[in-house]
Amino acid sequence: MPSSPSFTLVSRCTVSPDQKSDIKTLKLSVSDIPMLSCQYIQKGVLLTSPPYSFDDLVCFLKQSLSTTLSYFPPLAGRLTTDPDGHVHINCNDAGIDFLVVKSPNISIHNVLVPGDVSDCVKQFFTFDKTLSYSGHFKPLAAVQVTELADGVFIGCIVNHAVTDGTSFWHFFNTFAEITKGALKISKSPDFGRNTVFNSQAVLKFPPGGPTVTFAGDEPLRERILHFSREAILKLKYRANYGCLLTKQTNSEVLGKLCNDSWKSVNVETNGKVRNSNDEISSFQSLCAQLWRSVTRARKLEPTKTTTFRMAVNCRHRLDPKLEPYYFGNAIQSIPTFASAGELLGKDLSWAADILHKNVVAHNNDTVRKGVADWEKQPRLFPLGNADGASITMGSSPRFPMYNNDFGWGRPLAVRSGRANKFDGKISAFPGRDGNGSVDLEVVLAPDTMLGVENDPEIMQYVSEFL
Repeated sequence: MPSSPSFTLVSRCTVSPDQKSDIKTLKLSVSDIPMLSCQYIQKGVLLTSPPYSFDDLVCFLKQSLSTTLSYFPPLAGRLTTDPDGHVHINCNDAGIDFLVVKSPNISIHNVLVPGDVSDCVKQFFTFDKTLSYSGHFKPLAAVQVTELADGVFIGCIVNHAVTDGTSFWHFFNTFAEITKGALKISKSPDFGRNTVFNSQAVLKFPPGGPTVTFAGDEPLRERILHFSREAILKLKYRANYGCLLTKQTNSEVLGKLCNDSWKSVNVETNGKVRNSNDEISSFQSLCAQLWRSVTRARKLEPTKTTTFRMAVNCRHRLDPKLEPYYFGNAIQSIPTFASAGELLGKDLSWAADILHKNVVAHNNDTVRKGVADWEKQPRLFPLGNADGASITMGSSPRFPMYNNDFGWGRPLAVRSGRANKFDGKISAFPGRDGNGSVDLEVVLAPDTMLGVENDPEIMQYVSEFL
């Protein structure tokens, strides 16, 4: 709830589905349960002012949210634990929180101003620092709409044990779609639970539930690095071929890359040949560069083991595949390890290659083995940076964040709240200009952030440092 003098809470109410749920309960899965120690997801979109009054907007949003919840009844429910220790979503139509806030002294410029992400952004979200286990006695979701001097921010807050990023943005997109006037949603969620993630294993919690797995009081800086499509493609070329684009190859190769003809490029440089079978992706290339730059900025001992952890969507990795809009968490964490000396002593291609091989190896068998391992030893999701040498990459530039058109245009920006942030937490967003551009929301210790700002290896690819 807003606590700054610049923000005034106008109203807070409960919005319930406009139709009763046909689903009684949904059991939390092997992928859901570990997220009970994570804080509620807090993501939202910055928009220009609508072509009608703010009061009318509030009315429209309440109506469309009620309709949206009828398509996503678990979000309007509450968590419950049965006598055997299994956690379920009771789809009881209890509803979600809807907050209306006004902040006439905050403008779009204040949100987008270059520099560290403004503290005002944190006021756009409720359920601050709320653990997902709290869904036993709190709503599983909330929407906060904040009127600014010249715009609107719509924040969506959802229990992380109920949704992963794919399901979160599916709900948010549907909410926007219905507000815009759709009479029928374009993509229906799948609530099936006959999957490999459905398990009889029980994770036992202490009285009152789990505690957060990372320190929440450490000094942090948060900035957004923007990488254009051209910069990403240059990184991808360097990661795949171990060299920078020269003036001679730059025009020809980038032309093919920009025309989606990457796989027709077959180059041999420095003894390395890449083809479509072992191609390192754009995102893996970017992750490898970030891993190197953050590790360098941390000034670690060469023998110190560093970790780059990625959460991957398992829906398409399973055989048979899950439905693309399977509702819930369907993610697993992939850690990749390297000593600081090895990571910095070798080139970008080496770091990108080990990330690539780790992701490619995460297939049906690996997913199922991960489930079996968890069942043998149930545990919480390992958020945090206890050893000072870890990076955790969350979210995805593939998420349709800028599809949230509520009826008067695409968002100006995507921002997140305070939730689940610690030294080394990175979130990837698509760039607003699309076409493969990427924004990285980077959260680091102050000294580390300064080191990254002064690292030419990564900064040569950054077109905006917001």
